Amino acid sequence: MRAFKSLREFLEVLETEKQLLRITEEVSLEPDLAAAARAVNQVAGEGSPAIQFDRIRGYRQAEVVLNVHGSWPNLALMLGIGKDATLNQQFFEFVRRYEQFPGKMEHRDSAPWQEMVVDKDVNLFTVLPLFRFNRGDGGFYIDKACIISRDPDDWDNEDIQNVGMYRLQAKGRNRLGIQPVPMHDIAIHLAHAEERGEDLPIAVAIGNEPIIALCAGMEILYDQSEYKMAAVLQGCPYPVVKSGKGLDVPWGSQYVLEGRILSRQRELEGPFGEFPGQYSGCRNYPVIEVDRISHCKNPLYEALYLGMPWTELDYMCAVNTSAPLFVQLKKEFPEVVAVNAIYTLGFIVIVSTRRRYGGFAKAVGLRVMSTPHGLGYAKIVIIVDDDVDPFDMKQVMWAVSTKVNPAGDVIMLPNLCIDMLDPASEPEGISHKMIIDATTPILPDTRGSFGQPLDSPAQTDLWRDKLNRMLKELWK
Repeated sequence: MRAFKSLREFLEVLETEKQLLRITEEVSLEPDLAAAARAVNQVAGEGSPAIQFDRIRGYRQAEVVLNVHGSWPNLALMLGIGKDATLNQQFFEFVRRYEQFPGKMEHRDSAPWQEMVVDKDVNLFTVLPLFRFNRGDGGFYIDKACIISRDPDDWDNEDIQNVGMYRLQAKGRNRLGIQPVPMHDIAIHLAHAEERGEDLPIAVAIGNEPIIALCAGMEILYDQSEYKMAAVLQGCPYPVVKSGKGLDVPWGSQYVLEGRILSRQRELEGPFGEFPGQYSGCRNYPVIEVDRISHCKNPLYEALYLGMPWTELDYMCAVNTSAPLFVQLKKEFPEVVAVNAIYTLGFIVIVSTRRRYGGFAKAVGLRVMSTPHGLGYAKIVIIVDDDVDPFDMKQVMWAVSTKVNPAGDVIMLPNLCIDMLDPASEPEGISHKMIIDATTPILPDTRGSFGQPLDSPAQTDLWRDKLNRMLKELWK
């Protein structure tokens, strides 16, 4: 287990492990950066490195890094385990640390991001190397920032201070549009502020060490602090510094924007190329007014390309979506073995579980849909037996193809809430949801003929070990 002080420190580890590709030639903000981030996942697949651009045309001092969380090896290194750790191993290690929640916060007096300050004539376009990610984007976006807010009705309660990740559209010299997803905590904070007729103070931290970025994308409970979650994931107290507006900001950030979500003001935002592989369209969303920008002397700007899966977002929001679901389910259903919510931000969730009695799997599926993640996502839930690895799609598809009788194993639930970015929702934000029970029926459910399952021939284990040794010699 290792705690990274900053994004640069993590990049040093990635470079040592050959998981960082540095582009030293001069490039243009558009289209080079987004094109390279799109291409690296296509070329390198599940082992994709981060990409750092050292020279940006038109900027004397600007470094940009993308795809930091964009592969299983990078995520394993973030957790301080071997980069060859399997997805299954990463999941259970993540869960082990998650179950030690809460950790502690460490309050510090100062941070490197306070070195340079702009508080007059604030202009986002002269400080940040902003660019478009997809050709149809309606503007420049900041899409990998930790956005910090507090509940104005319980301001001093640090456990309900939220660190979330929401897209921000640059709309003017000191104005940003924000998409506060209704199911997420910042929407609650904003609603409470607007009920009081007040602006909501926020801080936007860009270029963060990798753990807090991961926690910002987690579906944890409203009263669970992302900083205290980051502390248990990294194995030591998480360092924060107070912003001018009294918000706790990550000590290791590169840039910090301080401002306010303007009460009861909405403007058109979008379109933006989103995670389902579709443009989001335009909607009326709240507006941020930025009062102050602070940054390190030589800041490193971090962004995230997202579009048609798989991209960095799909890796980044995989284990950190699956693990909270697993812990929340297991409290009520100790029979649950593992949870896979890695596909398209968990629109599909696969749960492996033992069964107490007939119909038990369907009850687990219903509970998935009422979790914090399930409310906004979890459109299709597939339940499989405990001996089926939910991360092995060959096993999952075998279970679905042989254990499911649609007449009794598929449940349709009409008109439930879903993220408005789901292009299949109708109307926006409303969708039917489905549970597929791909488990073996047990009493009192007596349907089907599952009494003669195949097993492996005798001595298969011995031959597996022998062939493994022979293949290692062959492939040396």
